[in-house]
Amino acid sequence: MKAFRSKILAIFFILSISFQAKANYLVIPMDEAQKNHLKSYGIAYKALSMEIEVDWLLNYQGGAFALSYSKEIETTCRLKGVSYYIITPSQYANVLEEISAPSVNQDVVKLHKAPKIAVYSPKSKLPWDDAVTLVLTYAEIPYDVVYDQEVMNDVLPLYDWLHLHHEDFTGQYGKFWASYRNKKWYQDDVALQEQTAKLLGFQKVSQLKLAVAKKIRDFVVGGGFMFAMCSAPDSFDIALAAEGVDICSEMFDYDPIDPQAQEKLDFSKCFAFENFTIVTDPYTYEVSNIDVPQSRARQVKEKDDFFVLFDFSAKWDWVPTMLTQNHSKIVKGFNGQTTAFMKKFLKSSVLILGENASLNEARYIHGTYGKGTWTYLGGHDPEDYSHYVGDPVTDLDLHPNSSGYRLILNNILFPAAKKEKRKT
Repeated sequence: MKAFRSKILAIFFILSISFQAKANYLVIPMDEAQKNHLKSYGIAYKALSMEIEVDWLLNYQGGAFALSYSKEIETTCRLKGVSYYIITPSQYANVLEEISAPSVNQDVVKLHKAPKIAVYSPKSKLPWDDAVTLVLTYAEIPYDVVYDQEVMNDVLPLYDWLHLHHEDFTGQYGKFWASYRNKKWYQDDVALQEQTAKLLGFQKVSQLKLAVAKKIRDFVVGGGFMFAMCSAPDSFDIALAAEGVDICSEMFDYDPIDPQAQEKLDFSKCFAFENFTIVTDPYTYEVSNIDVPQSRARQVKEKDDFFVLFDFSAKWDWVPTMLTQNHSKIVKGFNGQTTAFMKKFLKSSVLILGENASLNEARYIHGTYGKGTWTYLGGHDPEDYSHYVGDPVTDLDLHPNSSGYRLILNNILFPAAKKEKRKT
C-alpha cells in the first residue's frame, strides 16, 4: 500500500511539473547575452509554424522573443545553441507591465503566422552568393526560389514576402559586360536570359525585366512585403521609371539607346528615388548616380565604415522600431554593386532607418506603396566587406551574432506582425 501511494505521488508530481511548464513562458533574449542571434529568428519562425504565437518585445533585451512554453521549442533552442530562459506567468506579467509603462520606449508586437517567403533568384549558378538565402538557410527558415517564368505566371500572390538581391531589372546584366564579357558564366547567363525572354514573348531582356518589375510592383500594391539589397533597389526603381524608354546600349540589346532617355524618365513610378541620372556608359559599373560615388573608397576605410540605426518610438512607430531591432545600434558597413543611397535622391516619403551622416548617405530605408511595404538595404553581404565575383561563400557559423544580418531577419518576421491601428 505504501509503495502504491508513493507511485501515485510521483505521478502527481510529474503531472504537476508538466502543467507548470506548460503555463510558463520561454524567453529568447536578443541582447549581448544571446549566443546565436541569427538562429533565434529561426526558432521564432518554427514556433509560428507550430501555430504558437510569439511576442516580439521591442527594445526589451535587444528585441527578445517570448512564447508559451513548448518542450519542442526548448529542445530546439538547446540543439541550435540559442540562449533562452523560462519564467512564470506572474514574472511575464511583470515584464509586460514594465514594457507598457508610458515612460519606457518599449512595446509588444504579436507575431501570428509564419510568412510564406519567396526569393527572386536565377536557377543557374552564378559566381556570387546571396546574403538573404545564406541567412535563411542558416536560420533554417524555409523559402521558395522564383524567377522570371514563375513571376510572369503570377505566383507572387501566393507569398507574403519577396526578396530581390543581386539583380539588374534594367536589362543590362549588372553592367558586367566591361569586365566579364569574355567569361563563360557571363555569356551563358546572357544566352539564358535572352532565351527566356523569347519564350515568354518578349523581344528584349529589358522588356521582360520591366514586365517582371511591374508584377513585383503589383505584388506590393496588393499588400505584399518586398525587401531588396545590393543592385536590386536602384535597378528596380530605374526600370519602372524607364517604362517605354530604351536606356540600354547596343551591347546589351543590339540597338542604340534613346538619346532622350534621361528626359523621358518618369520618377513618379519609383518607390524610393527621384531626380537621379542614369549611367549609360557600358564601361561604367553603375546604372545610376543613386549609389554612392566610387570616390567613397578614398574617404572611408573598412575599419572606419559604420552606419547608425535610428531610434523610433516603439509605442507609436512600431514598424520602423521592429525593422531596426538589434543588439547594436552601430552596424559595420559593407560594399555592394549598390553600397548606399545618396540622400538627395530620396523621395520625401522615404523613411531612413539607418545612415552614415558624415558621408550623407542612407544605408537602410523603408516605405509604403499601395497596401504593401518595401525595404531597401545597401550593400551585398554584411560580413564580407567587399564581396567580389568568385569569392567564397560566407560561413555564418563564424558570424552568429551579426548585427547586419539581423536587419535582414527583422524583415523576415515583419509580415507575421499584427497590423494594429497606430498613430504615426
